[in-house]
Amino acid sequence: MKLTFKTIISELKNHIPFTITATLIAVLITAFIYLNNPQSISKIVSLFYIIHPLHLFVSAIVSAAIFYKYTNNFSKALIIGVTGSIIIGSLSDIIFPYLGGILFGLKTHFHLSLIENPILILSTSFIGSLIGIKTKLTKIPHFLHVFLSIFASLFYLLAFSISLTMTSFLTIFLIVFIAVLIPCCIGDIIFPLLFIKK
Repeated sequence: MKLTFKTIISELKNHIPFTITATLIAVLITAFIYLNNPQSISKIVSLFYIIHPLHLFVSAIVSAAIFYKYTNNFSKALIIGVTGSIIIGSLSDIIFPYLGGILFGLKTHFHLSLIENPILILSTSFIGSLIGIKTKLTKIPHFLHVFLSIFASLFYLLAFSISLTMTSFLTIFLIVFIAVLIPCCIGDIIFPLLFIKK
């Protein structure tokens, strides 16, 4: 399958309406809760460590399912599902938010779940890939992938940044939108298709 720059841009455009709406709603709800109860930060940290693996799980389902659908190669689909979900999921949930937080002066600390809890991260991606290969589900897991990625990126910034204000949430909206739109589209759709020869 030939992927062109035009195809990639088209996929990104198709994801913009849902991503921007879902990000805005998530940021507004979270900002209201956080600003009215700053002590909720400990719960937000816990939620990040739950939502991030769930995000990788559904991401692995989609990546493995798409690859297996076109190639019928079990072992390669498993590898694509696991590596794609971990690499792209870490970019979306951790690396992009971290870099955005540093760029905009949120004083964000770096935490990589793959290093902190490798067994959880690897096992959820592995199981997700198996489910994707078996079921070939793509549409519902992709919706969940984007939804979970929004909250994972958002909670990462809230959990590991210092002294957030209402103004900070405008910046966070922009960071989360970019962190979700590009990696999620690439991870679920473009990444697996890059390895399909025809």
